[in-house]
Amino acid sequence: MRRALDAAAAAAAAGEVPVGAVLLWRGEVIAEAANAPRALCDPTAHAEMRVIREAAARLGRERLEEADLWVTLEPCAMCAGAIAHARIGRLYYGASDPKGGAIEHGPRLFSQPTVHHRPEVYGGIGEAEAAALLRAFFRDRR
Repeated sequence: MRRALDAAAAAAAAGEVPVGAVLLWRGEVIAEAANAPRALCDPTAHAEMRVIREAAARLGRERLEEADLWVTLEPCAMCAGAIAHARIGRLYYGASDPKGGAIEHGPRLFSQPTVHHRPEVYGGIGEAEAAALLRAFFRDRR
């Protein structure tokens, strides 16, 4: 989670919403990214989407069932859908997102009977630091 938090801090410094993600394959870091929708002019350039794309390309496979995804914020519906389609084995996230999250809030995607895949989910890891980054980012913009 430390690396994901560092990526989130870098995103904030670049003017992006501070979310970072790291993907491990069989215990080895193979992708790391921060949110970059503004920099890339791509509304899908969330940290989770970027690491999933990078890992899939690097491994030459679309299914990442042996992967661990670490992200600083509860994934949104788009990212949760990508996690399910990629068959990611385990999801670890920091801060909850009552407004935009889709794991323990909103659509609760992995609880739906029609979801393709349900990863193991562990929330609240590094939550205080992740939440503080987000609060500071939005406070500075108000």
